[in-house]
Amino acid sequence: MSSFPFESLRRWPDLESPELVAVDAADRLLLTELQHAVEIDPTLLAGPLSIIGDTHGALTLGALAEAEFAEVLVHQDARSGELALMNNAKQLSDFYPPSSTFQNLPLSSELVDSSRIVVLRLPRSLEQLEQWAALIATHAADDVLVLAGGRIKHMTLSMNETLGKFFTQVEASLAEQKSRVLRARGPKKQAALDALTTWPKSEYHADVDLTVCAQGGAFAGISIDIGTYDLLAVLDRVSGRQGMRIIDFGCGTGVLAAQIAKLRPTATVIASDQSAAAVESAKATMAANNLSDRVTVVRDDGLSSQEDSSADLILFNPPFHSGAAVHAGTSLRLFAEAGRVLKPGGELWVVANRHLSYKPALRKLVGETREVRRTPKFTVTKSVKP
Repeated sequence: MSSFPFESLRRWPDLESPELVAVDAADRLLLTELQHAVEIDPTLLAGPLSIIGDTHGALTLGALAEAEFAEVLVHQDARSGELALMNNAKQLSDFYPPSSTFQNLPLSSELVDSSRIVVLRLPRSLEQLEQWAALIATHAADDVLVLAGGRIKHMTLSMNETLGKFFTQVEASLAEQKSRVLRARGPKKQAALDALTTWPKSEYHADVDLTVCAQGGAFAGISIDIGTYDLLAVLDRVSGRQGMRIIDFGCGTGVLAAQIAKLRPTATVIASDQSAAAVESAKATMAANNLSDRVTVVRDDGLSSQEDSSADLILFNPPFHSGAAVHAGTSLRLFAEAGRVLKPGGELWVVANRHLSYKPALRKLVGETREVRRTPKFTVTKSVKP
């Protein structure tokens, strides 16, 4: 079997551009560490490999093709990452054994149950890392080896300390191509179980009369970010027709969906996000505020599951990054999605950093756009589809 062609991996349906790649040096270093671990202890191949945070499939497919694991259990937070893995697996199926399998799983005990080896890409959020580490330490085997890798520019000593809360041994590899791997062993089962039961976390915000719930990887956690506050300040000015169909696009913890559901009691409200952590957080937020019967929470790549011309109103606090990379194209693709899903006369309300100047793009991709609110850091705009 020939060497796996990592250069052929693609990010699709995520953004494709020269500065955004489907595999990087951290992925390659993690796979090298994995192969080394298997050389030392070939019995690791007898069980499944657990992977958390594979971005576009490099770790999963590399483990099947080069480390020769027969089964991989993988959790990818982003729906676009799951789709990229499936697309890459289909295109490159000749490079790993046909009997090899991978399975996408939620962040649950099933993902790491009795696992002896777990590979993860270090997340930017320490809370997300804490939740992942607690899950592994609670449910994996007593002799589990955790290989946690990332680009050095995104790594901090706090990551070692976070892993150290739940493992007795944490050591760092030598740096290679500006990447590094942390190796963790010796799970502290009781400490991990105690921590795991605290998720999702929650906080009541009296100023908006809302309890916000969050899993470790949810943007802003249990707080409400200042951009969302700016959109909340004008939320009562959005269209108020009876029986509207409203989408909170990129819903995060579901703050906007919850508030618009309370403001527009006859509306059908959908909270949509591609992040598994966000979706679980939003579901918990709706339950905590007795809104589960009013708001449907869905996980989606963009708005791909929503029909053309099906929404009266879309609320959007857009991302301006793709993973760790700042990239305006992320928002532009999503604006086009919103324009497709809006009905004629439908409204897109967007809050964004002032310096991003999205109005020309919104006029082109959605329709006539005007500024509704301006603060020192943010603008809120209203776009109407013709």
